[in-house]
Amino acid sequence: MRYIKRFTVAERLHHIILFVTFMVLSFTGWPLKYPEVSYSKWWINLWGGPQSAQLIHRIAGVTMVLGFLWHVVYVANNILKRRYRMSIVTTIIPTPKDITDFIQNVLYMVGISKEKPKFGRFSYLHKFDYWAVFWGMGFIGLTGLMMTFPVQFSYIIPDFAKEWIWDLCFYLHSDEALLAVVFIYSFHFFNEHLRGHKFPMNTVFLTGEVPEEEYKEEFPLEYELMKKEGEI
Repeated sequence: MRYIKRFTVAERLHHIILFVTFMVLSFTGWPLKYPEVSYSKWWINLWGGPQSAQLIHRIAGVTMVLGFLWHVVYVANNILKRRYRMSIVTTIIPTPKDITDFIQNVLYMVGISKEKPKFGRFSYLHKFDYWAVFWGMGFIGLTGLMMTFPVQFSYIIPDFAKEWIWDLCFYLHSDEALLAVVFIYSFHFFNEHLRGHKFPMNTVFLTGEVPEEEYKEEFPLEYELMKKEGEI
């Protein structure tokens, strides 16, 4: 069986850092958000108590932000050095085709259409997953850093906002994090690991490789482009 390289070592490390820190943040953040729930006390004690859980939560948060910044620098460097193939077939940037792919996929799933949409390197689901991280970092990351380093941020917060800014930060941080937890543990896990032939786990995030027949089935447009350019 032949395999096709999909992700580099650095890209896999970026994902692993994001994945591990997200798991730690969700497991330590949940009981901190809902301390009144009966099992929260037991769960907090599992992490060594509230102060220990907060410390672990903050370390994981800072690590996640640093890993995210590493990824941004990595991508920017690759773009500047023209290491990416600039094509509508391979781009991670949303395009009008993603809208038509979504409609076509819905029609296929409900049985109206017999033809599945043909995806390039990234489907509209992959693009949503990817750019949602940037959205989450903007809200969860910034508010988390503000609450982790309140003294430092207090110097730049306007006087009129000091009465309510910390309550706003808490609700933005915790509610957006709750949304991320629900999405990742249901939609993302199902789509990437529990669906059809990928069950019980898609190993591409560890190996960086996909079987050729699977690649041809899931990313036919990029597969055809790779054959045309002699990469396969």
